[in-house]
Amino acid sequence: MSGNPQTIQSQWHALRSEAKERWGQLTDDDLRVQLGNVDQLVDRIQKRTGEAREAIEKVLSDMTAQGSSAVSHAAEAVGHFAHQAGEQARERYGRAEDLVRDNPTRSVLAILGIGLVAGLIVGLSLRHR
Repeated sequence: MSGNPQTIQSQWHALRSEAKERWGQLTDDDLRVQLGNVDQLVDRIQKRTGEAREAIEKVLSDMTAQGSSAVSHAAEAVGHFAHQAGEQARERYGRAEDLVRDNPTRSVLAILGIGLVAGLIVGLSLRHR
């Protein structure tokens, strides 16, 4: 078969619905039997539909190319989001660093106050047990 049988096999769960839509005469059993064997799948589709083998192979290859493209776009979007989140985190860290550097006494007192409140809360919760 032209194309990459491993790609079709790895994407088959996602492509099943597309195959059923494209070739409505296929049953769930037709598609279930084919897991792991692309050549058998093409043979089964050819017998059920009467389409030429080359046409079926082209449709399956196109389906996998579309699936790969969608995955690439999703990965690109996630990468972009991660980059933006990293930039925002660096910016906020820089601002916090500047705040502490500009107001060291206030920062230390704030941290001590937070620690004191947290200690009181933990102490009271342990006392009531």
